[in-house]
Amino acid sequence: MKITDIVINKINRLKSGYVFTYSDFDIPVAKSEALKKTLSRLVKSGKIVRLSKGQFYKPKIREFGNLRPHEYQVVKDLLEEDNRVTGYLTGVSAFNRLGLTTQVSNTIQIGTNISKTARKRGKYTIRFILQKNAITKDNITLLQILDSIRFIKRIPDSDVSKACSQIMSIVSKLNESDRVTMSRLALKYNPGTRALVGAIIDQVSSSDITIALFKSLNPVSWFTFNISDEVLGNKVKWRIV
Repeated sequence: MKITDIVINKINRLKSGYVFTYSDFDIPVAKSEALKKTLSRLVKSGKIVRLSKGQFYKPKIREFGNLRPHEYQVVKDLLEEDNRVTGYLTGVSAFNRLGLTTQVSNTIQIGTNISKTARKRGKYTIRFILQKNAITKDNITLLQILDSIRFIKRIPDSDVSKACSQIMSIVSKLNESDRVTMSRLALKYNPGTRALVGAIIDQVSSSDITIALFKSLNPVSWFTFNISDEVLGNKVKWRIV
């Protein structure tokens, strides 16, 4: 079978938005140049889109243009290494996933345990946010919630009171074990985040699981978020204004 036929058959089986590279094709090394030329022709024809050097995706064609791939597809190679989780989507991607905004962004943020320099990937800018907690498949959602609280003032198309109310609703649906874990993970965040996490968990939890968070705060510090009393009734306890 010709290289062109192999490539087209493979692409036809891929889902729209799936990001692939040269390594996704079972092509002998000796035929790699033919593979590159075939993919370049398919880019020119519009059957596939070049995301960045060596990365492509099959577009989903809509009336008003091609639908871009999901952020996960764009950076999936940066989230795992040797089947081990090394990062997770945060920032606007996480805000969107949690229902806190409908906005999208050309900047993709990744939470990671290692400081990394920002990079470009096609039209996307990829930035890395240092996460002090160990990252596991089981705690990614909790870390995304905590990051949303940490960056609550930056959530697009929202105000802090509205975002706080939405996050409180999300936390209320967690089981008690997850809220305990969330409280523990919050200890490695900055003081303002710890205070707001404690206040939110206190509001929705029937048991006192935020003692360590409360004790971790400087007793003379106050934290400004401009959240209404109607949304957060225990602001004074947590010294939030």
